Amino acid sequence: MSTVSVLRFSPMTRVFPLCFAPRSTCGWQRRWRDGRASERRYAGRVGTQADSGAGSGDSGQDAGYPGQRLGYPETGPGSIGGFGQRLVALIIDWALSLLIATGLLGYRLGGGAGGDAEAFKPLLVFLVMNVFLVGTAGSTIGHKLLGLRVERVTGGYAGPLLASTRSVLLCLAIPALIWDGNQRGLHDRAAGTAIRRTR
Repeated sequence: MSTVSVLRFSPMTRVFPLCFAPRSTCGWQRRWRDGRASERRYAGRVGTQADSGAGSGDSGQDAGYPGQRLGYPETGPGSIGGFGQRLVALIIDWALSLLIATGLLGYRLGGGAGGDAEAFKPLLVFLVMNVFLVGTAGSTIGHKLLGLRVERVTGGYAGPLLASTRSVLLCLAIPALIWDGNQRGLHDRAAGTAIRRTR
């Protein structure tokens, strides 16, 4: 009887391996099916977490510190200058522009006989000062006092041409208010420059 049973069921084992496979194989198949189910459950949890992260505005693209994608250090010399430093440097440069325009160009706060042209005198001084100082020394007086320097993204001084492009856009104000993930305004992006710390 045992011989007949073997001859009867061994061909069926080849045709229907899932039904007549040994117990060890069936156990492996159960573990495989259980593993696939676990993977599906895990993928569902990951998808839920990713969706909740996207909904909160954290896409992961902005992860890291400003300047990391440019290869700059996070802190210390060579890192991206902070917003507070740049703001104070800008206020210093604008105050100096007002003083120079008052002393050399006869500017009077609030305008006067010159009309609208009078209001542009400090801005003209600010433009010339930025083009000259950033193009030759790499920093304005405000930058120097705050430990900042304007450089090409690849390193080195901006030079007169890039300094002119950057300064004109800076005087338009709006480009300087639109930043990227590296805290570079549109004026710096257009000129290929960045404001970095010197200390």
